Order: sequence, then C-alpha cells, then structure tokens
Amino acid sequence: MKTLNDFNFNNKKALIRVDFNVPLDENFKVTDATRIEAAKPTIDKILADGGSVILMSHLGRPKGKEEKYSLKHILDKTSEVLGKEVKFAEDCVGEVAETASKDLKPGEILLLENLRFYSEEEAGDVDFAKKLASLGDIYVNDAFGTAHRAHASTTIIAQFFPNEKCFGTLLAKEIESLNKVLKDSEKPVTAVLGGSKVSSKITVIENILDKVDHLIIGGGMTFTFIKAQGGKIGDSICEDDKMDLALEILEKAKAKNVQIHIPVDVVAANDFSNNADTQVVNVNEIPDGWQGLDAGPESLERFKKVILESKTILWNGPLGVFEMEKFAKGTIALGEFIAEATQKGAFSLVGGGDSVAAVKQFGLEDKMSYVSTGGGAMLEMLEGKSLPGIDAILS
Repeated sequence: MKTLNDFNFNNKKALIRVDFNVPLDENFKVTDATRIEAAKPTIDKILADGGSVILMSHLGRPKGKEEKYSLKHILDKTSEVLGKEVKFAEDCVGEVAETASKDLKPGEILLLENLRFYSEEEAGDVDFAKKLASLGDIYVNDAFGTAHRAHASTTIIAQFFPNEKCFGTLLAKEIESLNKVLKDSEKPVTAVLGGSKVSSKITVIENILDKVDHLIIGGGMTFTFIKAQGGKIGDSICEDDKMDLALEILEKAKAKNVQIHIPVDVVAANDFSNNADTQVVNVNEIPDGWQGLDAGPESLERFKKVILESKTILWNGPLGVFEMEKFAKGTIALGEFIAEATQKGAFSLVGGGDSVAAVKQFGLEDKMSYVSTGGGAMLEMLEGKSLPGIDAILS
C-alpha cells in the first residue's frame, strides 16, 4: 500500500482529492470544518517536503455551475485551518486551472473549483480525468468519503499516474483501522449495530458474522428481531417484511458461535417526542400505544459486561433516538463503556453517520481509537465490498 512516506514531494505538485463537502449556513459560512482539519496532516507533509498542493473536491449536488455550491465559500475557513493563504482557481479544468497550476510555487496551496460543476466528474469521464491529471505530478487520494464512487477524480484519474500515486494520511488510516477490525483483529471482537432499519445493515451483519464473537443489536431494528420471535412491541418501529431475515440472522449467528445480544428492556414512550411520558418495560411486553425509543438499564448492564471484556470494538449506529435528550442515555452509556474499554487497551472504531455524530455531540470522540470520516464508504467496506477509489491506487 503506497502512502505519502513512499514519496519525496520536493519541487513536485501534489494533486490531492480531498473531501471538503462541508456543511454551510445560510450566509455560506462553514459550520463544521472536521473534513478540512482531517486533510491537514497530508497537506503539511507535502509542504514540509518542499512541494506544492492542488486540492480537488466537490461540494453538494449542483446541477451545472451553481454559485451557492462554489468552493470559494470555504476558502477563508480552509486558509484558517491550514494556517496558510490558499489560492483559488475559478475552474477545475481548462485554461484557468492550467495557468493557476503552472504558476504554483513550492510551499503554496491551490484550491480548484467544485468538480461536480461538470457532469463528467460523476460519470467517470476519461477525458475529464485526463485534464485534471495534467495539473499535477503525483496523485494523492485522501477522500475516504467518496472512495466508494468510481468518479473521475477519485478513481479514473489514477490511470494517468501509473506509479506516481498514493493514499493520503487520512485514507491510509481509514483502511488500517478497518483492517484492524475486519482482518487482523484481537479477540474477543464485538460489533455494535444500531439504527432504525435491519434492511440497511443486513449485508454488514452477514459479512461480519465470520469476524466477530459478539454482536450487540440496538436501536429501532431491535423490534424487528423481537417481533419475529413473538414479542409484543406496541407501536415500536418494525420492518415486518424483514422478520424472516431476522430469524435467519439469529440462526446463522448460532451456527457460527456468535453471541447475539438484543436489549431485554427499553425506555418506552407514549409519543415520539421529548415531552412524552416514559416507562421502562420488558422488550417483549411493550403496551399498545407505546414505542421503544432507547435501551433500558438492564440491557445497558449486559452490554457493559460484553464491551469491557472485548479487545476489538466496532460501533455503527446509536442505541436510541439520541437526538432527543430523554432517549439519549443508552447511546451515551454505550459510548462511555467503549471509552472505558479503549482506555484499558481495546481498539475501538466508530463509523457510520449517526454514531459519529453521537460521539462528537457527547464529547467522546477523543476517547475512541478511531472515528471514521466516511459514512457510505465505511458501510461498503464493512459489507465486504471493494472500493473503486482504493483499488485504483492499489492497482
């Protein structure tokens, strides 16, 4: 696996695919710069070598050239995070981009305009990729968030750099962290899968059953498993058409000696609201008119025991509706158990939109071994799929 350390970037122009698809407020100010911060180590290494940096990214889903999706809106924030003035090219290909690249001196950073202003980017167009490739000497992919897409700048471009291509620090770290969970894991391995739908996690469950010793199932998908086994779930969320599948998963787990842990009690509410009345009930006996919105205290005690005995932990998806304070206790407690296990030497990987949002919201991010930056890409790797953006560098 080629990384930044395999190259000396002195007097070289590094063409880096970053994921600067950051949220903006109504005044076009960046509200969360995490993704920009995540790319800093890669940029710093190249500049320290005496190289220059050309940044390529997309922002949003523009239909053609739309001013509101221009990357110029993130220029000030990018300069601030990188501690250096970043130059801007008002196009990502053509004369404007070529001149800006040609004039770039060692130690300087250039940000190209939004790649998705051209439909060729998402279409994986070869000519468009070739135009991008002409701007730099070494191609660096540091965008895990788009590694599962075969776009021009993430995959197709790599063919124009037969040897001069590598992973950036961030992407290399993502791959290493996932491999620590899926390939070279220290046992016992526990995966915590939460979220509302079994359907979105089926392939993940099927792929990781061979790799884990314990599987904790939480969140809304709990109720599909409970109802499938004959439990009464009241008005809780449930995918009735996935109940057979839930039973099949339980059978497969048993055959593979994987212990499955499902909540035994839940915090039930008489309305999907932070102001609802709540009661702790047995997960199999939720009254009509009530819905389970968080894991209960007995469940958390059981989960704690499993997690503290684990050496490798993967967390994907919350245990309850943590966006509402009343139903956040389970997710916070789980995060604290994982933090404690990590402190005692376990390796913990948090990945997938909602659990990442949860660890950030509850100040647990620094207590995890690694917090992934790519939602969809992370999920596809967990499903055992190969990612085109990664394969393009490896080939």
